[in-house]
Amino acid sequence: MTDSSWQPPVGVRWLAGVDEVGRGPLAGDVVTAAVILPAGHTIEGLADSKKLSEKRREALYSQIVEQALCWSVGRCSVAEIDQLNILQATLLAMTRAVDELAQRPDFVAVDGNRLPDWGYRSEAVTRGDGRVEVISAASIIAKVTRDREMVALDARYPGYGFAGHKGYGSASHLAALRQLGATPIHRRSFAPVAAVVAQPPAGRQ
Repeated sequence: MTDSSWQPPVGVRWLAGVDEVGRGPLAGDVVTAAVILPAGHTIEGLADSKKLSEKRREALYSQIVEQALCWSVGRCSVAEIDQLNILQATLLAMTRAVDELAQRPDFVAVDGNRLPDWGYRSEAVTRGDGRVEVISAASIIAKVTRDREMVALDARYPGYGFAGHKGYGSASHLAALRQLGATPIHRRSFAPVAAVVAQPPAGRQ
């Protein structure tokens, strides 16, 4: 549950929450979500998506999609991450998400300590995904969206275990990288992937 210790400025009607998923993985897009919840919504149990079970996240995702005034997803591709760096790619993905909202927000609450360079009134809220309901909702939308995509990519690139680790640098993922080499969805600007690209995979020598 959110602790409600953060409140938007007085007079804000359309409060958007924004969060990202996928800054740390070695593979896949960075995905962000923006959500505006209506007054009087009945979504109970909103919390940081990382602290929820997969089953609970999926259930809350359905409720958010059904009850949100509007929501959207933004992303940056692996190529954009490699070109811009992961921080700038994340900020760009956040901007894309908010720009796609059907209702322009009059204030945006962003999880973390950095804000994009944009034209929205906004505030970065440290640990906001556990403190602000709309950020929690955004974290759930982003997490479920990206997890589903990584499961689909697991079928396209078998042997890497994307459905399990979701692209993060687990021991099994690193072992598969060394054995099989990098795929088109691996971030070549990330050191473990760059190291593999620089030398032949063990399985192909």
